[in-house]
Amino acid sequence: MRSRDSAVNQMLEVARQEAIETTWDRFEAQLPQCGFGELGVCCRHCVMGPCRISPFEDGPQRGICGATADTMVARGLVRAIAGGAAAHSGHAKHLAHTLHKWVKGEAPDYPVKNEAKLRAVATRQGISSEGLDVRELAAKVVESVFSQFAEGEEPLAWAGATMTAGRVEALAKLGVLPVGIDSSIAEMMHRTHIGVDADPVNLLLGGISCAIADYTGCHIGTDLADILFGTPVPIQSEANMGVMKENSVNIAVHGHNPVLSDVIVRIAKEMEDEARAAGADGIILVGICCTGNEVLMRHGIPPLTHGVSQELPIMTGALDAIVVDYQCVFPSLVEVARCYGTRVITTMGMAKIPGATHIELVEGEAVEKAKEIIRLGIEAFKARKGRPVKIPQVKNKVVSGFSVEAIVAALSKLNGEDPLKPVIDNIVNGNIQGVVLFAGCNNVKVPQDNNYLVMAEELAKRNVLLLATGCGAGAYARQGFMTPEATEKYAGEGLKAVLTAIGEANGLGGPLPLVLHMGSCVDNTRAVDLAVAIANKLGVDLDKLPVVASAPEYKTEKAVAIGTWAISAGLPVHLGVIPPVLGSPLVTSVLTSGVKDLLGGYFIVETDPYKAAEKVFAAIQERRAGLGLGTSQW
Repeated sequence: MRSRDSAVNQMLEVARQEAIETTWDRFEAQLPQCGFGELGVCCRHCVMGPCRISPFEDGPQRGICGATADTMVARGLVRAIAGGAAAHSGHAKHLAHTLHKWVKGEAPDYPVKNEAKLRAVATRQGISSEGLDVRELAAKVVESVFSQFAEGEEPLAWAGATMTAGRVEALAKLGVLPVGIDSSIAEMMHRTHIGVDADPVNLLLGGISCAIADYTGCHIGTDLADILFGTPVPIQSEANMGVMKENSVNIAVHGHNPVLSDVIVRIAKEMEDEARAAGADGIILVGICCTGNEVLMRHGIPPLTHGVSQELPIMTGALDAIVVDYQCVFPSLVEVARCYGTRVITTMGMAKIPGATHIELVEGEAVEKAKEIIRLGIEAFKARKGRPVKIPQVKNKVVSGFSVEAIVAALSKLNGEDPLKPVIDNIVNGNIQGVVLFAGCNNVKVPQDNNYLVMAEELAKRNVLLLATGCGAGAYARQGFMTPEATEKYAGEGLKAVLTAIGEANGLGGPLPLVLHMGSCVDNTRAVDLAVAIANKLGVDLDKLPVVASAPEYKTEKAVAIGTWAISAGLPVHLGVIPPVLGSPLVTSVLTSGVKDLLGGYFIVETDPYKAAEKVFAAIQERRAGLGLGTSQW
């Protein structure tokens, strides 16, 4: 089985029949994969190598420079954290520059959409808004954001203002509070250069510091996206490939940054007449990966597919254009698109693909660029009109848009004076045993979506509240788990009662969805904000809460960085794919047990989703016992 998604499996059969190479084919061609790489005991950080450490005593036990397996594994892991932090913080920096250009009058297409969020962020960061209009206040906030990238004398204020006081104290005690995002990333690259840091524990502590920088970049990215494009509220849509229509111009937005895609959504509505003049019924926008999550959360744009299956919608013959920004975009899209006439359009100067059409995003010309892109999609539709298409008739309803603000607003219908009280009361009485945030990607090593679905079913029946972001959220959206019907089908009686009470109080006539969609992968900080609010309400630190994170099918360096700051925040973190660290017993021990004594969080590595659900539930029970709450053996 390659996927639990029937639409994906239908298109994989088309790929087989038409001899189109896919991600799965390339994976199989790589087998067996390098065992040294899988253990993390290979190094090519200098040109005396590449070196590898043998798992057998009669083989090399040190690299040419003398690095041990422990050093090699630690260096490779923290470099991955630095790579993830660079990606997330680059996303945040782009949003900051966009807002800054609007402040200076250079980007009129990007006005502040959410003044309330702007003022809330300013207040949280200690910026006085008294007497300032929106543009003046935005200038102050942007100045504060830019200061987080430059190296300062004090720890990052954005991190300190969004964590519990206890967490800040614990991190400070270890000396891992970063003083600048960019300097943290640069230091990790320096420390992993040949002849610098060879102490594996010291390297891991540096990796934790860099991960907190990643957390800061993620939080800034979410805050600025909400300010620029609006804070998500619950919205209903559909998901999966069946949302495309043969006689419409189908355009996908793909990647991780909403700066251009948000404008495309607005402009597409204004260009319906041009599409009709070309013989189409209209324009259908769809999303792939986290850019898709961004426009789903704010505009209800249907997600088409996620992660490893991004090539497959092209093979329907109905996708006229894919507009990509950056991150998780496969270069293979261009090769597949050549067979079907789909236009692949890159939009970022730092993320070009040979063979794609490049239309550079210029914030001051965003509307014009969006029109140019949409017209290419219309031209591609005219070229394919009359050709057969193969759209899988698979789609599911999805309810998304559960920002922290939206969740608190929904809870306020139960208790206007103390919105968090209903959640806390139901955790105490056991109707909600705990909370699990599903995050991360799809990975070709795992049957797509399988780990997500199995774990959700197993935990929901145990009365665990489920949140999701990124491609994990995409899995649940495409598979129908983000609906009230899924709550009725899978939730335990306690969880069902809570979700039903909240749903009915908000006039839904039934429960909330089984899994709450909280946004893109950069939006994982939304879940932290919710956990911090609950922890502060209870007067405890995050490492005491029955809250666990899970990345059942992760693949990217960004996910490694997120997982590291999550354990640093005090959370148990499940990984469903084995990270490349087993070549070092020391590093493995530190990550799965040693760090627990220091920060409370730790990694749970389990590839079997049924066993993983049991271990995650056991971690929740351990936290409940620590709070003096009743536990469930299930």
